[in-house]
Amino acid sequence: MNLLFVNPPIYDFTAFDFWLRPYGLLRVAGRLRGCELTTFDYLVSRQRDAFGRGEFDRQPVARPVALADIPRRYYRFGRPRKDFLDLLSETHFDAVLVQTVMTYWYPGVREVVDDVRRLQPQAKIILGGVYCSLCPDHARSLDVDQVLEGLDLRPLGLPLSDGLPFWESVDARVGVIKITEGCPFRCTYCSVPVVYPDFVARPLDVCVEEVRFLARLGARHIAFYDDALLFQSDRILLPFIEAMLRQNPGVSFHTPNALNARFITPEIARLMVRAGFKTFFLGFESSDYQWQRRTGGKVYSEEFARAVQSLREAGASSITAYVIIGHPNSSEQDLEGSIRFAAAQGARVMLSEFAPIPGTPDGDACEAHTRLDEPLNHNKTAFTLRFLGEERANRLKALCREVNGWNSRELRR
Repeated sequence: MNLLFVNPPIYDFTAFDFWLRPYGLLRVAGRLRGCELTTFDYLVSRQRDAFGRGEFDRQPVARPVALADIPRRYYRFGRPRKDFLDLLSETHFDAVLVQTVMTYWYPGVREVVDDVRRLQPQAKIILGGVYCSLCPDHARSLDVDQVLEGLDLRPLGLPLSDGLPFWESVDARVGVIKITEGCPFRCTYCSVPVVYPDFVARPLDVCVEEVRFLARLGARHIAFYDDALLFQSDRILLPFIEAMLRQNPGVSFHTPNALNARFITPEIARLMVRAGFKTFFLGFESSDYQWQRRTGGKVYSEEFARAVQSLREAGASSITAYVIIGHPNSSEQDLEGSIRFAAAQGARVMLSEFAPIPGTPDGDACEAHTRLDEPLNHNKTAFTLRFLGEERANRLKALCREVNGWNSRELRR
């Protein structure tokens, strides 16, 4: 069979290539190497910064009706549509497999489906990914032939193997990896327990070979997509680091999915820095103890402070704390105090706008504030502005810029 794998464009208020690679799609393609494989990635940033991040091409588009009240410009992010239409005009495909991520990015998925239906009506269209697992009925409404919920690929009915991700089909100068699947924690705002019900470690030899493969293809930056990278580190992360120190693949590692600060010890911090970890993103969310406890008790303020100190003493120069804004219980969160606390420890603060995810306790609680049956209402920018109000949201962003500017000046001294 001749298969086409597509990473769709994004329709949203904001989007940035924050090590955003179609890892799930490439892993699926790697298991179907017995077929003829072609990939089309809409999300290719043209220029990247020193850490491998960059801007996507974008074009302003009309806001959909569901988001008409949001005072922000709405864009289509990604390569020109004509590039994809040219491919469909030149090559016959038996099936088109489309990756999905955020539930509210479905307009980009619909664009791909419409183009395939128009130019290659004989092709079977298959959707898989996070949107399909969280909103399967809505995904089926997009005129597709099959929606894969969860992680089981057997319903594809195609011959599966244990191949490496199909990195050779895309620009692999920036890669991603997961050495674990799932998360043992049950944070009330997070979709991971819904999509990945179990926490498991991937085989070490497979993970090491993925890094070696990326390095051979020219990768210089690799981001971890793990949701609990440091959990049981003596059994999982530390053996991986030891293998990297032995093999010296010549890549820099990054942690955009947020590290659990509870597990960062001075020894682990030193080993991570020594192994080439360049950016450390910590999930902090709030400095309020009761809020931390009610949302799953992932990390407490004193643990966060110790982690930042350990990283700084180990020589880490890029430490960022995520703080959620727009959470339905934000009145208990002490947002201003949380931002100031994280900055006072020496971390750069990045605000993470809350998205109400269906199937999570905090997401389902948002039924009182928005209609969750329309995935566009899950949009993080839209929900945060509606819940906090534009004035409060802008005030928090201004405070974030202020404390980050102060920290930058301190670091330069």
